Amino acid sequence: MSDAAVVVQPIAGGTDLDRFVRLPWHIYRDDPQWVPPLLADVRSALDPKHPFFAHAEVRLFLAWRGNVVVGRIAAIVNHAYNQFHGDQLGFFGLFEAVDDQVAASALLAEAEAWLRARGRSACQGPFNFSTNDELGSPGVLVDGFDTPPAIMMSHGRSYYARLLEGAGYAGVKDLVCYWVDRAHQPPARLLRALERGAVSQGVKVRALELRHLERDLAAIQQVYNSAWERNWGFVPMTPAEVEYLAKHLRPIMKPELCLLAFMDERPIAFALALPDYNRVLRHLDGRLLPFGFLKLLWYRRQIATIRVITLGVMPEYRHIGVDAMLLTELFAGALRLGMAEGECSWVLEDNWPMRRGIEQSGGRVYRTYRIYGKDLSTCTARARRPRRRVTAPRAA
Repeated sequence: MSDAAVVVQPIAGGTDLDRFVRLPWHIYRDDPQWVPPLLADVRSALDPKHPFFAHAEVRLFLAWRGNVVVGRIAAIVNHAYNQFHGDQLGFFGLFEAVDDQVAASALLAEAEAWLRARGRSACQGPFNFSTNDELGSPGVLVDGFDTPPAIMMSHGRSYYARLLEGAGYAGVKDLVCYWVDRAHQPPARLLRALERGAVSQGVKVRALELRHLERDLAAIQQVYNSAWERNWGFVPMTPAEVEYLAKHLRPIMKPELCLLAFMDERPIAFALALPDYNRVLRHLDGRLLPFGFLKLLWYRRQIATIRVITLGVMPEYRHIGVDAMLLTELFAGALRLGMAEGECSWVLEDNWPMRRGIEQSGGRVYRTYRIYGKDLSTCTARARRPRRRVTAPRAA
């Protein structure tokens, strides 16, 4: 490691942005589980025209040791979050660094100073940029390094948690990921009982209709902003964000993997799964051109897994089996597409109703992410009990 001092600077110009975007290729160059994102997608998400920037401020920083970039970070003020929660939180995200405590602490200190200057009382992260965005899952990976991330999920180095804790951060929330495969299918009689509970209440399920996409997106937004309203870290999605995400995902969406549930013609739940295109992206090295598109056409035929990205039920319709009904229908649709297993992620560690629903559908925890926090008013980490590995409770 160089003896040069670490210098943290905000990015200036396109060359710095390119260094920021490409740093993960250096960080994960020896990690066989890392999946390179599409460079065009990352740049699109960082473009000020992205709808997130309509209600947020973001500053990007690079850490240099001599003439070598050794880390990056984004400092984030999400005004929509703070207005919704009546809070003064700041966030950091897109954190990547070599195993260098000095560099990591300097990056975080610079982000904290920027947030503190904007009246933020605490900092949490990483968020990329919020719980609604497509740049990767919140948190740093703390368990499951031996498996690749699913589509739109983050990877991480095993030392990231140590670097954050060394900079005064403490864990505030864990996110768990479930794997559902044929070896863990629940008893058929249990699934039938769960589905009968929903059917007896008059619940009807149908697939997304692309010809009526605008209508169905409005229904999805209505359910999303109701079903997740009381969830930790939730921020309502704006119509522009829903439209952007739908446009971003449409090329890889399968209507039979996007389900809406209705009762008396009212939307009460929805579930979305995607073919795990990370199984394709790992072969593209971040580019579709000149030959990446041909590789995409070839490797997408080999996708055999899905990721259940979201499943939400309006509060007044929970506990009647709608979640299990939707999961069952999703995996049945996936099986018809030749995809027999997949990930359900992410789920808050203390969201027991959702966790039990996934477990009843055969899920087992196999990856865990952790969100960290720090009190900026005193520059000390928030107190929290010692962590232990999060495991799912026995299904009720």
